This record gives sequence, C-alpha cells and structure tokens, in this order.
Amino acid sequence: MEAAIKQSRKVCPFLHKNTAATLRKLSSMPAQQQQQGGAPMNALLSFAQKCPVMGNAMATVQGRQSLLHTSAKLAKQPTRPLNQASIVNHEKNLIDERAAAATIAALKKSEQVGSCPYHQVQQPEQSPKSPYHRRLPATHSTNSTTFDYESLYHHELDKKHQDKTYRYFNNINRLAQKFPKAHTKDSRDEVIVWCSNDYLGMGKNQIVLETMKQTLNKYGAGAGGTRNIAGNCNLHLQLEAELADLHHKPAALVFTSCYVANDATLSTLASKLPGCHIFSDAANHASMIQGIKHSGAKKIIFKHNDLADLEAKLQSVDINIPKIIAFESVYSMSGSVGQINAICDLAKKYGAITFLDEVHAVGMYGPRGAGVAEHLDFDLNSRIPHANNGSVLDKVDIISGTLGKAFGIVGGYIAGSANLVDMIRSYAPGFIFTTSLPPANVAGAKASIQYLKKSSKERQMQQLNTRILKARLAELDIPVIPNPSHIVPVLVGEAEPCKIASDQLLREHGIYVQSINYPTVAKGEERLRITPTPGHNSKMVDHLVEALETIWRKNGFKRVSDWRAEGGGAGDPVPKPIWTDRQLNIVPGGGDAIHPYVVEVTA
Repeated sequence: MEAAIKQSRKVCPFLHKNTAATLRKLSSMPAQQQQQGGAPMNALLSFAQKCPVMGNAMATVQGRQSLLHTSAKLAKQPTRPLNQASIVNHEKNLIDERAAAATIAALKKSEQVGSCPYHQVQQPEQSPKSPYHRRLPATHSTNSTTFDYESLYHHELDKKHQDKTYRYFNNINRLAQKFPKAHTKDSRDEVIVWCSNDYLGMGKNQIVLETMKQTLNKYGAGAGGTRNIAGNCNLHLQLEAELADLHHKPAALVFTSCYVANDATLSTLASKLPGCHIFSDAANHASMIQGIKHSGAKKIIFKHNDLADLEAKLQSVDINIPKIIAFESVYSMSGSVGQINAICDLAKKYGAITFLDEVHAVGMYGPRGAGVAEHLDFDLNSRIPHANNGSVLDKVDIISGTLGKAFGIVGGYIAGSANLVDMIRSYAPGFIFTTSLPPANVAGAKASIQYLKKSSKERQMQQLNTRILKARLAELDIPVIPNPSHIVPVLVGEAEPCKIASDQLLREHGIYVQSINYPTVAKGEERLRITPTPGHNSKMVDHLVEALETIWRKNGFKRVSDWRAEGGGAGDPVPKPIWTDRQLNIVPGGGDAIHPYVVEVTA
C-alpha cells in the first residue's frame, strides 16, 4: 500500500499535495455514499471518483475486473460454441483495455494534470497585470510564474528618487587629531563637519583613546560571543555599574546600540504586562516606535509635548491597567525638550511607569552629564550626586541612553530597577542573541563617562558655541527652529532644495552638513541639522555663517520673514536655554564680537 501511494503521488497533483499519512487516513475512512450495488468504498476512492481523469480510469478498471470475475465464473461452466454475441463482447473488452491503458498513460503526462480539479484548487491566484511577474516555460504540468525581485527593488528605489527622499551617503572620514575636520574620499580634501553627533568631541579624547589602545592590546579586537556565552567580561559589569550610578538607579544593562535597547526593552516589557497600554509622544524616535509595535501592546499617541492631550488619554484607560509613557528628553531633529517632571507626575496619578529616552542628552546636561532629568535639579544633584536625593531623576522609572553620541564611542543602555533590568536581560532577544560590545569599546565608554562626570568644560563650550551660532543666524533672518537645546535645525522646507543646500556647502565651501528629509522629519519640514561642538572655533563659525548666507541668497530660500508672512512659526519666540548663564559660568562683558562672553570654565 505504501509503495503504491508513493508511486501515485509522483503523477497525481492531488496526491502530491497531501502526505502519505493523510492518504492512509482517507483510505480507512468510509465514504459518505457507497458505490452502486452496495460495494464498500473509502473516502479516498470517493475523492478519486470525482477526478475526471482518475474517475474514468477507475470506471474502466472496475469494468475489467467485473469482466474477469464473470469470465472466471463462465470458465467453470461447460464450454459453449462461440456465437456472434460472444465475439462482439470480446472485441468490446479489448477496446476497453486499450482505453484504460491510454487513460493511465495520459495521467502521467503533464499536460493532462491541469484538468484535475484538486490541482486547480492548489494553484495560487495569478495576476497577469502585475509588473513584477513574467511567464516562464511550464514546469511540472503548470503554467507557472515567478516573482521579479529586481523589478521590485528598482520600483521602490525609483519612488525614492521621484519624491526626492532618496538618501545619499557621503564619504566622510573624521580625523581624530583634527576633529571637527574630516577628509572625503580623497584624503587631501579636508572639510569641516558641522553635523556630527559626537557632540563633545570625546571620540578624540586622549584619555579615552589611550584606554582603548591598552584594552585592545590586552583583550583583543572582538567580544568573543554573546553575553551569555563568551562575551561577558568584567569590563561590561563595570560599565553597567558606572551607568547605574550616573542615573541614580540600582542597575543598568548595555546593548549594542540604543536602537536595540529601545526596541528590545519596550517590546519585552510591554509584552509581559497584561493588557498594557503604551502612551507614545508623536515625535518619538523610530526605535521606540518599533519597540512598541513589536510588543503587540495597545499604542496611544499623544500630541508632541502636549500634557493636556496626554492626561485626557490617560483618563480614558482604567487605572488598574498597566501603562507605559514613552517620551524623550531632547528630540534630536527639532531640539525641543520633553516635560519630564510633569509627565512623571501624570504617570504617578494614573498608575503608569515612565520610559525616558535621554539619548541626545546624556553627557550634555546635568552636573555629571546624566541628561536633562539630572539638569532639572542642577544644584541639588551637584551637592548630592546619588539616588534618593529627591530630584526629578528619581521619579523616572526607566532611562535609555547611548554611548555613541556625547560619550563618543558606540552602544546603548537602559537603567532602572534591579528586577526590571534582570527581566530584560533574561527575556529580550535583542540582548540575548547579539554579540556583545568588544572590550576596547566598553573600556572607552567607561573612561568617557568617568571623565564627563567630573569635567564640565566640554559641555560649557558646546553650549556657548550653540548660543553664538543661533544668534548669528538670527541676525541674518535665516530660519532656525526655536528650541532650548544644543541642536540648531535650519529650516529649508522642501526635500530637493535641502539636498541642494547640503551639496553646495560641501562642494563650494568645504562644509559638511547632511540634509534631513522624510521620514526622519515630516514632508515640508526638511532641514539642515547643525550641531556645534567644543572644537568649533570663531573662524569656523564665521565660515559657516557666511556660507549659509551665500547659499540662501543664491537659491532664494525662505527666511524667517517669509515663513512668518505665510503663517509659519519659524519666528516664534526663542525658549530659554536649558543651561543658564550661571550654570555656564558666563560673565557678561566680553569684547569679542564673535564671543561676547567671558567663560570661566570649571573642571
């Protein structure tokens, strides 16, 4: 029986689509209707009779078997002389036998399989109008199509080119000893970088570099595996202890990037909270959006920085249902700042926990560089730099940050309660199944954090350069989106002109500022995102301002007055900076036209 089934599956598309176990089961099940004459029939035979090919063959075979049965009975009877009727019946039997043989042969031919209703049911729906399909020669008795993958790739890329959102990646090679200078593909062609996220230039800090060199020589280039297998060394544990202390939390966990940290933490945490609802700021980063999506939790988006909208939506959910409020401290493309203290108060009122992304703030704000949450109680955290001191930092449940921006290395992390961190460590695939950061990177990150806990001069100089640049551009009516942070978003407003501005800065002025287009920002809000560093001097500031003015005049780009005339908000009042003059140790009265302040830098 087994051999017969295997042989039949080679030629019959119905049998080919079903396992031998299924066929055996059918053969043991009675059919809903029996054959005429009362002969028993199983479900498999009943199905086979409905096939126009197999049904005809079965009828022929059954007729022949009936004839043989009759002949056997006649053989036992006395021999009779042949008459005309016997001759006719004998000839008919020969014809039937030839027909049965022809039918079985036809079944083996691929062109006959298409008539089988079971085969037709198994065929996927074809769309001859699809631009990604093309006809191929028939195989296995079907008129098959295959997907044209390359056409899809081309089509999707063409859409990017058509709407001017295609991303071009410039060849920029930062020079450690000359930063913020870099060279292009040609090492002789040096440019000034004005859009790096190495906000404080820690990527060239000598303490960091020497630490990394020594660690590289001692422990080698790679980590050796995931944290659970061979990639968990004492340096990882030391770094996590340093981060936990920085954010006044019991524990921390290091990831390969903060994108992974946000995705893994939000998806794992929310999936474990029964019926969890996540309240997400409309301007949240893609990593948080992906984490929320992957969690499967109910997502409720509230208007950017709109406390009234957030509270109204919190009120709509039962207080006993688990909730997470996910938001950022500094929103990197606009420079706006989240209302951390107020959101923490709302979270407590409505039974939620807070997830604060401090990626663009760690290293940049606070007396020790823990971020905006620390900066809100600057004096208190300067005097009492540890947990449970009554600061806003204590109110935040979970903080995520990066090692790849102000700290100048690579990687991401979260900080929170010991149980929370251990649960994420134990369940998050993004942590468990990823090779850990190499020891040299971990040692460099630890050295950078320790350095910036004590040194404020880099933060102060960066903030000063930001103030100066914003003031200079305001004098020229070049539109900078108002914000209180270290980000300088220069609004252009369309994708193609923004790319033109970036290209002209690079080709004609030796300045690198990448254009920011959709989907990083909304369409119609394309911009040049400028980030001053402590390494940018007065001459560099002059050069950038003059270049932007030249490009604005040359291309007729909109200025603040133009946006205001159209009803835009580019001329809104500028919020007060997060860093106050006193915190920056600014003394009014400097005589330099470029630097109208005297800065008393503190170590």
